[in-house]
Amino acid sequence: MTGGQGVTIKELPAELRPRERLLAAGVQALSNAELLAILLRTGTRTESALDVARRLLSGPDGLQFLAGATLEELQQHKGIGLAKAAELKAALELGRRLAAFTLNRTVIRNPQDVAGLLLDEMRYLDRENFRTVSLNTKNQVLGIDNVSVGSLNSSLAHPREVFKDPIRRSAAAIILAHNHPSGDPTPSREDIMVTRRLVEAGHILGIEVLDHLIIGDGRFTSLKERNLL
Repeated sequence: MTGGQGVTIKELPAELRPRERLLAAGVQALSNAELLAILLRTGTRTESALDVARRLLSGPDGLQFLAGATLEELQQHKGIGLAKAAELKAALELGRRLAAFTLNRTVIRNPQDVAGLLLDEMRYLDRENFRTVSLNTKNQVLGIDNVSVGSLNSSLAHPREVFKDPIRRSAAAIILAHNHPSGDPTPSREDIMVTRRLVEAGHILGIEVLDHLIIGDGRFTSLKERNLL
């Protein structure tokens, strides 16, 4: 570092610049920080885009922080203004939608299959998110929809909201899922009561509720396996 100025990406040897490495070695060869630096494009007066990227990823949550951060939270970091924060959120949302698209026609055979779709993302959410996984008659995934954000209760998990998207998708069955930000997937009394209410509503609507998964930090609980439906 000279005169208080950081090394810019342009000053790095060509073989170390993220964009040039992507062209030469392919996108799979880049680290998370290098990929993020390409999105950021520029750094600050004292840091390159790669330095800013490394700083953003240096916390204990790393990529999970970016996935869950709001525009305001991103802008609290030096080198991230509104435009860059918006671009990052847009890129992350495209990735999320692409992942959701590739889930189409995935077959659900057991609770582990559902956990495989949801666990990696939902385990890091800092508030309870309630979702439905819609299935056709062959137990193929039609889509995953957000129902509500906040502590699970009868008002947030009203049958009208829970079954709205499954009905639109012509689902034959659904699987419920929500996370416990504490990391402990043990079902609460409220979880069990809400689930049983939704099972009854599903019977009326002709959409079977097959299970309810509670997502914790790296583990989950299936209410069906616990005989709590």
